[in-house]
Amino acid sequence: MSAQLTERPVLRRLPAVLLQERPRPDRVREHPRAWWLAVATVCFGAFMGQLDASVVTLTYGGLRSGFGASLAAVEWVSLAYLLTLVALLIPVGRFADARGRKLLYLHGFGVFTIASAACGLAPTLGTLIAFRVVQAAGAAMMQANSVALVVTSAPPGRARGALGVQAAAQALGLALGPTVGGALVSTLGWRWVFGINVPIGIIALVAGHYLLPRTRERNEARELDRAGAVLLTVATTAGLLGVSAASGLPVPAWGVAALFALAVAAGWAFAVRQRRAPSPLLDLGLLRVRAVSAGLAGALGAYLVLFGPLVLVPIALTARGSSELLAGIVLTALPAGFGAGAVGGEPLLRKVGDRGRGVLGAGTAAVSLVALLFLPLSPGWLAAQAAVLGLGLGVFTPANNALIMKAIPARWSGTGGGLVNMARSLGTALGVALVTLALHLGPDGGRFDGTRWAIAVLLAASAVTVAAAWAATGGRARASGETG
Repeated sequence: MSAQLTERPVLRRLPAVLLQERPRPDRVREHPRAWWLAVATVCFGAFMGQLDASVVTLTYGGLRSGFGASLAAVEWVSLAYLLTLVALLIPVGRFADARGRKLLYLHGFGVFTIASAACGLAPTLGTLIAFRVVQAAGAAMMQANSVALVVTSAPPGRARGALGVQAAAQALGLALGPTVGGALVSTLGWRWVFGINVPIGIIALVAGHYLLPRTRERNEARELDRAGAVLLTVATTAGLLGVSAASGLPVPAWGVAALFALAVAAGWAFAVRQRRAPSPLLDLGLLRVRAVSAGLAGALGAYLVLFGPLVLVPIALTARGSSELLAGIVLTALPAGFGAGAVGGEPLLRKVGDRGRGVLGAGTAAVSLVALLFLPLSPGWLAAQAAVLGLGLGVFTPANNALIMKAIPARWSGTGGGLVNMARSLGTALGVALVTLALHLGPDGGRFDGTRWAIAVLLAASAVTVAAAWAATGGRARASGETG
């Protein structure tokens, strides 16, 4: 019989403060707004994660000149982070279900904050990329547990509104990223783009220690499924590298095909392993419930549609003579609409259920893209439709996340949160890659040039999101071996 995680000698030698969740002070726990304080604490991570995601690309110019590196080399600052994050979300979520979600979340903040400081001090590009891998490991510990902490902290019937507030915090980080990053890069230099995470992380660590609740329901595990973790890492890494190679990395066509083939083979082997492992990383029974499988497909499609315009809008406007500053201002309408939809959807649509909100939000996003396909791509029209697009996605996302998490047993909530964020990260990567590919499909200036092809790709993804929202229904997942 495999030893329990709590009995592993290497864990027993660590200080208790690193292995045990600390309770909140009585004054906090008994406060009627204690759950809002917990949600607000998680919002620190949501804000910081999106701020970091939207600001790092602005450092490319400074990194190229500072380290004398090519653009292809500098792109690994983002790519290494994304590969590590996606590979670790499910294993970390599974581990958190056993050891405690608050514990892993706070450890993640600590790792992310220290690694951010190290990134700002990196002496070489290779060192910076290595520190970004560590930073991504910390981000995985936060992101795998963020949705679970929000859902388990909120009282019955309030999870959807709490998830809306978290989504609004993400939108704020996404909106401020280009402005804050541009100001820091142009005045203090690229190193301060990473340094800004340090004070936010310290505040969040202190707040989390006192305001986050301990894990009430755990899913104790035997030995971590290392073989499953390796197969999942190979599948996600090969798939993301294939997508990145197809959209610009210097890899020959046969190499791209080999990466996708490896991703499919490793994914199939992972599924087989999860059916046989005594303590699987992911119980595949969770994915057999329509609310979970359709919801994850919707989450991937929604973030593909959300992040695709971040590439599309600046290129479309600058190609038509607008300045980069104007493009940035126009683009701000997208996260602003997202935040408004995420927060305003709860009071305005109180009588509409999760599935209805999902269909309404995804449908609104699709209508805005249909309009963009035929309207002039002027700054005014783009800003208006970007705001409508963000509004629809802001209504969709909290309702979709609530539908997924309601269908997953509480003891699997960390794994469920990892699945949600993995779908989100894959959608983000696909949004950037597919828009980049589409922009090269047609000649600039034609009636249906690359810009219109990119909008058509986003419209197709939004149609998938509408279909997923329509297909999602309630129900409770029953993990393998669960008798009810």
